[in-house]
Amino acid sequence: MDIDYYTPLIEDLCTTVGLPDAGHVLDTRSIEVEGFDVRLDHFDNDTGLYIVFEFGTVAPERVLGVYRLMLEANLLVYAQDQAQLGVDSDTGSSVLVVRAELSQLNGETLADLLAHYAEHGRYWQQNILQATDEQYQAVASGAFMWIRA
Repeated sequence: MDIDYYTPLIEDLCTTVGLPDAGHVLDTRSIEVEGFDVRLDHFDNDTGLYIVFEFGTVAPERVLGVYRLMLEANLLVYAQDQAQLGVDSDTGSSVLVVRAELSQLNGETLADLLAHYAEHGRYWQQNILQATDEQYQAVASGAFMWIRA
């Protein structure tokens, strides 16, 4: 699968966004997108590209509420995508995992997909992870007003 789609896709992505060292992205399987660390993984027995955005850590006093918001987002927003919010068990960071078919991507479509989910990440950071207590309480009220499709 790597020879067929992954390597040319990453090279095309780097050309599209003006990154001169596609080899580094291929070696590390990571890229920074609008301030977010993003891993780009694939597996030999799978036709998908797995994109993992790290949105940041959850404050201990908000863990339960943030988990509930993640569940709501997974059910109401990301159920239509091949995306899921969760927590990286190694780092405690909130992550968004997106799966896309390698064969349906090129550098431009992948760049657009990365920009789209970076917007989700900014919203998540500003309104949930880094919000003041008052702002966070409004989001976590259960009114579902915070969810943006």
